[in-house]
Order: sequence, then structure tokens, then C-alpha cells
Amino acid sequence: MDGNSRFIASAQDGPHADLETLFRRHLVQPFRKPLLDYNRAACDRALAAHAAWKPAAPLILDAGCGVGWSTLRLAAEFPDHFVIGVDQSSDRLERGKPLPLPANALLLRADLVDFWRLLAERGVRLTRHYNLYPNPWPKIGHLARRWHGHAVFPVWRELGGIVECRSNWRIYIEEMALALGWLGDCPVAAEPYTTADPLTPFEKKYLASGHDLWRCRADLG
Repeated sequence: MDGNSRFIASAQDGPHADLETLFRRHLVQPFRKPLLDYNRAACDRALAAHAAWKPAAPLILDAGCGVGWSTLRLAAEFPDHFVIGVDQSSDRLERGKPLPLPANALLLRADLVDFWRLLAERGVRLTRHYNLYPNPWPKIGHLARRWHGHAVFPVWRELGGIVECRSNWRIYIEEMALALGWLGDCPVAAEPYTTADPLTPFEKKYLASGHDLWRCRADLG
């Protein structure tokens, strides 16, 4: 694949100065945005599919799965797990896949802000939780739109599991590592990352475009 992705431009040269203040505020202020019915239905469908396959199977969430290639790959890599791929775009979810969806995977349209909270509300615990190439929102004023700056972020601790986030913007991963470290009360490292076997179309395109890739991983138990 030839790469033509533009490099991320931002006035930030390091983690946002307000990140910890915003994070601490979200920890103590409950997030009360109303849950929408279509997200409730999506969560019900996901849990029913998991129960119908193997109720005791560990759960993996591929958050913001896009066209679902990563969901397919994760389902193949972890055949004894049930993998839920969630994206807010039905158009992306309906695009052609390289392989049929296996029995241990499901693709769903839902808003992650609701979906995460609904899983936590139902007492669901994740074994693994992937956030691969989310929109980095690189403008300084967009901190609260990044997942680690969003009011929903503390719910990740309730979901638990091994969290992995990847991005082609170093600062996003540095911020995510800080926030995950505060969330799990354990230091988390941001690290450069490269692969000869990209997990998503974005990863493949960014590599072809000559972008540096970054990731962080944390065990939230």
C-alpha cells in the first residue's frame, strides 16, 4: 500500500498541561450523560452473542474497530476468547472484510461512550481492551475529546483487563500512558512501535507513509 497520510500537526510539544487536572476532576464527578436505547440494544446483543457462544469465554473489546479487520485478527489470535468490535459508523462496519466473521467475534454499531458504561453497569470485566488509532484530536483545545481526557475514561478501570492503545502521534500515547498510570496506580510507558504485520488498515497506511508508530499497554486487573 502506498502511503499518503499527512503527518499530525499540533501546537503541543508534550503532554497537555491540564491533563492531570482534567483527569482528577472526572474521577470525582459522575458522568451523567443519558444512555441511548440503541446503545442498550447493542450491549444486550453483544452479551447475548457471548453467552450463546461460550458464556465463560474471556472477553476482548476492540474499541473503535473501524472496518473490523483488527477484530478478525484478534479473534484468530485468541480463539478461546470472544471478541466484540464496536464502531459508531455502520458504513465502516459494512465494508468488505478479508475473511468471514468467525463464531467467536461480533461487530456492532454503538457509541463507545455509552457502550463502555453499559458494560460496566452490567458488571462485565474484559480480559483485553484495544484502542487502535483513535482520532487524536491534536488541537490544544481538544484535550477533552481525547479518550484519556474524556469524562468516560474512569470507566475503563471498572472494565479492567490489559489495555493497549496505538497511535501515530507520540503525544497522544504519552498522555494515554500518564492517564492509564494514574488510573491503575502504576507507571505506564509510552514506547515506539513497529511491525511487519499491521493489525489495521490505518496502521498499514501510516507505516507506508513513513509515520512513527507509538503504543502503551497497561494491566488494569
